[in-house]
Amino acid sequence: MEELLKPIVAEIFDQNDWGQPAQYIPELAGIDPKQFAVSVCLADGRTVSAGSASKPFSIQSISKVFSLMLALGRVGDQLWSRVGREPSGTSFDSVVLLEKERGRPRNPFINAGAIVTTDALLSGREPRTALAEILTLVKDMSGSEDIYINESVAASEQETGSRNMALAYYLKSHGNLSCTPEQTLGTYYHQCAIEMTTEQLAMAGRSLAGFDGAPKIISHEHIRRVNALMMTCGHYDGSGDFAFRVGLPGKSGVGGGILIIAPNVASIAIWSPGLNHYGNSNAGTRAAEMLSRATDWSVF
Repeated sequence: MEELLKPIVAEIFDQNDWGQPAQYIPELAGIDPKQFAVSVCLADGRTVSAGSASKPFSIQSISKVFSLMLALGRVGDQLWSRVGREPSGTSFDSVVLLEKERGRPRNPFINAGAIVTTDALLSGREPRTALAEILTLVKDMSGSEDIYINESVAASEQETGSRNMALAYYLKSHGNLSCTPEQTLGTYYHQCAIEMTTEQLAMAGRSLAGFDGAPKIISHEHIRRVNALMMTCGHYDGSGDFAFRVGLPGKSGVGGGILIIAPNVASIAIWSPGLNHYGNSNAGTRAAEMLSRATDWSVF
């Protein structure tokens, strides 16, 4: 694995095609895009890394995987009455389908669906309790206590989150939000502002990869469903392209991270903060394709 990663890292830097960090979140906009890290956690217990694998980054929408796991553990299949399971074909913060489909988001990985998922997790509890549960889950899954919420990033998202507020109020108008939009979004922004390294994130994916000895968070059936949603919806309207090029379930975040699952084989985390036109890591997506080709890992 060490020998497979070296030429991938070298090629990413040779290509010098990084994309641009998320410009609508001020705390992320100024990050140097010319950074790259990859970590591969294997079923035999080894974790192999290359690049800046010990540098924390904002996981952003990758946190939706963890909140979904918690929500499924808490309310089970009741969640699906509030959130769909279909690809959206639109941008992650689009209001178009939400209006057309009467306040039921297409899937839990677009912003509207993630807001509903966070609301389900938050309902009947204080935001600090729900956030503590999400953070504890991430720490348990990664086996690391050195994971925190970046308050500056959370505040930056809240200051520029007008579209998310619009989504939340639209959800509320259709009876699909139990808490106030302010409570739910405050929790959601802090959830997205969790920072992890690729080494920690790859370790956190062990449960989804089905490794023996990994923390058992949800049932095997729910793990299969989360992986299915990562495959079909994990990269927004670029999910089909990612499935075509990589062939593995993955969840991206606008912080430039990608969590990729090769069931029973490996959990992979990649980070490069420059984004492509879909809002997914530009260099990270290419590296994921290179790795899947080199290893022949695919669910197809």
